[in-house]
Amino acid sequence: MPDRTPKHFLDLEHFDTATLRDMLTRGSGFKSGGAGRPLAGKALVMIFEKPSTRTRVSFEMAIRQLGGEAVVMDRDGSQLGRGETVADTARVLSRYVDAIMIRTTSEAILLEMAEYASVPVINGLTDRTHPCQLMADVMTFEEHRGPIEGKVVVWSGDGNNMASSWIQAAVRFRFELRLACPEQLMPPQDVLDWAAAEGGNIVVTSDVEAAVEGADCVVTDTWVSMGDEENSPSRHNILRPYQVDERLMGLAKPDAIFMHCLPAHRGDEVTPGVIDGPHSVVWDEAENRLHAQKGILHWCMT
Repeated sequence: MPDRTPKHFLDLEHFDTATLRDMLTRGSGFKSGGAGRPLAGKALVMIFEKPSTRTRVSFEMAIRQLGGEAVVMDRDGSQLGRGETVADTARVLSRYVDAIMIRTTSEAILLEMAEYASVPVINGLTDRTHPCQLMADVMTFEEHRGPIEGKVVVWSGDGNNMASSWIQAAVRFRFELRLACPEQLMPPQDVLDWAAAEGGNIVVTSDVEAAVEGADCVVTDTWVSMGDEENSPSRHNILRPYQVDERLMGLAKPDAIFMHCLPAHRGDEVTPGVIDGPHSVVWDEAENRLHAQKGILHWCMT
């Protein structure tokens, strides 16, 4: 009997390197204009419990360009916002569509959706991780600087969901990751423990200048994520020393690139001179959400 288990895309830690490479290869192929409309007749439902620009537009265009259709739901426009369980929603949607993408808060919601869905579930973001962004980031790095294996990537700022996905990516794609975070905002210990058990080359420090020395890539993210607004004054004070400015970028390799998943706040986590300067690849990075997600969709739905 064929295996009927849905091919979920929940987190990078659940895949081996070869499978992740397969998804990226598919995405690059679609970017170069190959493979036509392989998902014709397929439908994707996208559930948004958090606002979105890049995730919504990139997924909607990705499924359409591959020949499929998209249905968009937000919490207030569905029974999820009126008390229906995630499990029941998953069961019902599985009867209508071929895959579910969910952008939510708690990882538990994502995992419950995957447990009860009989179609693939894709993690469009949780408070814990953002794996689709990391697939786009790896694609972008390699387009500009070649294979990421063995390279040095520095994360500067809050040890948030993006930092956790960078940790998982460093293990699976075999590059060195230096995490420069304030003591109060370090990445989750269980994610660091997992990376250590997997043999990842992960360095955690509060010394951002030492971390950036000789780096191939410097990455940051907004200081105030959705849901953290009430703590924003204290977070700004804590994170101010981790701003990526021209002086800090000057400590990296001369050909180092700068990445940011966006939206950016110029003058906070990054200066205009960096994000709009010669080291920045943020617009290619944003575009590659479309192409990397095509690879993910094709892998999940075929």
